[in-house]
This record gives sequence, C-alpha cells and structure tokens, in this order.
Amino acid sequence: MFKNKFITYLSSEKRFSEHTIISYSTDLDQFLIFLSEEYQISNEISDISFQIVRSWIASMLEKGMTPRSVNRKISSLKTYFKFLIREKVISESPMLKIVAPKSKKRLPVFIEENQIENLLNEVDFDEGFIGERDKLIIELFYVTGIRLSELINIKIFDINFSNSLIKVLGKRNKERLIPLSINIVNELQNFVKKYNLNNYLFTNLDGTKVYTKLVYRVVKKYIGKISSVNKKSPHILRHTFATHMLNNGADINAIKELLGHANLSATQIYTHNTIEKLKTVYKQAHPRA
Repeated sequence: MFKNKFITYLSSEKRFSEHTIISYSTDLDQFLIFLSEEYQISNEISDISFQIVRSWIASMLEKGMTPRSVNRKISSLKTYFKFLIREKVISESPMLKIVAPKSKKRLPVFIEENQIENLLNEVDFDEGFIGERDKLIIELFYVTGIRLSELINIKIFDINFSNSLIKVLGKRNKERLIPLSINIVNELQNFVKKYNLNNYLFTNLDGTKVYTKLVYRVVKKYIGKISSVNKKSPHILRHTFATHMLNNGADINAIKELLGHANLSATQIYTHNTIEKLKTVYKQAHPRA
C-alpha cells in the first residue's frame, strides 16, 4: 500500500527525524495488520472507510491504550492518507470524519533545582573518559534544554567557544543557536582537548558517536541517584530546563526559541507547573487560603 514510497516521502520531503519515521512506520504497520485481520483488506486502499478507521481506534481504546497514544497514531494515518491524495491514489481521505479522543493534559515532570545541584556537584561519576562524558551529557541537557537527537549529533565545530554558543539541528532540519554558560564552555573545551576529539562531541571509546539507548542508560543511572521520578529520560531534563527558566523569571517567548518550538502553545504547558507552584506557596503563606 505504497508504504515504502510513503517512508521515503517522510524522509526526503518532510524531513522527519529518524525516530518520527520509525513511529509512523510502526503505526502504519499496525493499521495494515488490523485491515488484514479484521476486514481482509490487503491492497484495496479505496475500500478503507472512516468506519473502518474508527473501529481501529475503538479497538485500541478497548485494549487500554491511552488517548494520547491513539491520537499519535491518528496523526500518522492523516499524514499517510494526505500522501495518497497527493499521489492521486485516492481522492478523499477517510480521516476527514474522524474525531480524536480527548486526552487528559499531563503536566511535564521535572526535577527540583536542589536535586539538580546535588547531581552536578555532589554525585560521583565514573572515572576517566566515560565518567567525564556522562557528566557533560547530563549537564548539557540541563543547561540547554536540547532534545536527545540534537545532543547525539553535536559536532565539535558546532560549538563556538569564543562566543559561548552551540548550534543544534532540530526538527525539520531547523538550526538554532543556544547560549552556553562560561563554566560549561570551559568544561567542554577541556574535555575536547584532553581526549583529542575532532568530530562528534559525545562518542564511545572507539570514536563512534553515542547512540540513543546509551544516552537513556546514562540519564536513568544518574537521575536515579537523586530523584524518585518514574520516568528518568533525557526529556525530563528538557522539562527541567524549561521549568527552572520560567520559575526564575525567563520570558516564555525566549524559552520557546531556546527549545526550538514551532509555536508558543507547545511552550505554554510549562506555565502550568509555575501556577501549581504559586498555588502551593499561596496555600502555605496566606492566612485565608
């Protein structure tokens, strides 16, 4: 059902990240399996109606899948059918009548400032190259708010040591510059010189760049030493960066630019954490609260 051509389109024209493409491919595979098993449809794209799509959505919800996850799969299908219209395979998308299930808004989980300070100043990291690399990975996530894919692909020439700036390549291949503190600039410069790095900033011992699972393990290992949060992922450090910036008076539009968000609505979720903090302070301090 034009899957390979669709994946090529996502990569070459839409310029989606590798992670996003894998997600879209998985979602599409699951939908095609459902079509085959429940409706014996294998190649007849024109037979796919909105009722069939709706029954797939209902089956996922019945199995306990969260509305958030289902909505992501709906987004994948919408993109797929738009592609088929573009290719003149179909004339109308069966997604037009699909109503996405409502999902509860979840506040971003973050780590408290004192816990981060404890992690970077008190926790013992492993000795030598690996320990120094792992600490810099944690610190760079926190001081810049960059995404996992952005961190993995940083090269030495992306860092402007003299102007304390780092260039990252974000979603849709959009570049942005992020300021660095003098302390981390010095740490990065010493790290690069000490280990004679000349290509990627974060590598394995054999010189190959670090990979997703390795960075996840590093973050989980060290966050676990200072926090009991359930999800110890690189993204929690991005949430922490944004929340701490906002709590300390940063303009939300500036945070939007630093995070590389396409629109302000994606950034505004962090204001909810600030409001919750204010509510707590109010209840504790006001005599009539």
